[in-house]
Amino acid sequence: MARTDETVQPATVPSRPAVRALVALGLTTALVVGLDVFTKYLAVTHLTDRPPVRILGGLLYLDLTFNAGAAFSLGTGLTWVFPLVALVVLGWIAVLSRRLRSPLWAVAFGLILGGAFGNVGDRLFRAPGFLVGHVVDFASLFGPNGEHWPIFNVADSALCCGVVLAVLLELTGRRRDGGSASADVASGSGSA
Repeated sequence: MARTDETVQPATVPSRPAVRALVALGLTTALVVGLDVFTKYLAVTHLTDRPPVRILGGLLYLDLTFNAGAAFSLGTGLTWVFPLVALVVLGWIAVLSRRLRSPLWAVAFGLILGGAFGNVGDRLFRAPGFLVGHVVDFASLFGPNGEHWPIFNVADSALCCGVVLAVLLELTGRRRDGGSASADVASGSGSA
C-alpha cells in the first residue's frame, strides 16, 4: 500500500479581537433582551387598566399598549411577517459576524439582534397567538397615547440605536474586521 504525505491543517483558533467582538455581541444582545423582557413584565404588571403615568416632568409617559404592527403601527395585518424578517436579519448578521473584530460593530449588531429578538418573542408567545402576537409597548414621549411620538419599548430603542450606530460606523469608514477604510486608502491597499 502506497503511503501519501498528507499535511494536517491545524485547527484555526479565533484571534483575541474576534473572541472579544463575539463576547461583546453576545453580552449586548443578552442585555437588551433581558432589559426588554423585564421592562415589558413591569409594564404589563403595573400599567394594565391604568391611565398613562407622567414622569420626568412630562418628557415620558408610561402608557401600556399592545401593538399588532411594526414601528409606527405599520403593517398591522402582516404580523406574521415580522418574525420572518427577524430571521433574515439574524442570518445576515451571522454571515457578517464571521469576520467580526470590531467591538463597536459588535455592539451595533448586538443592539440590532437584541431588539429583533425582544419583539420576536412577543410575536411568538403573546396573544392572540403564535407568529401573530402583539408587541408590548409602553413608552410615550412628550405626551400620553403616542400623541407626539409613537409608543415604543426597549427592543425598539435598541434596534434603532443599533441601526444608527451601524450607519455611523459605515459612514466613518470603520470596518467590521477592526480596520478602517481611511487606513486602507493611506496605505494603498484598496477598499474594504
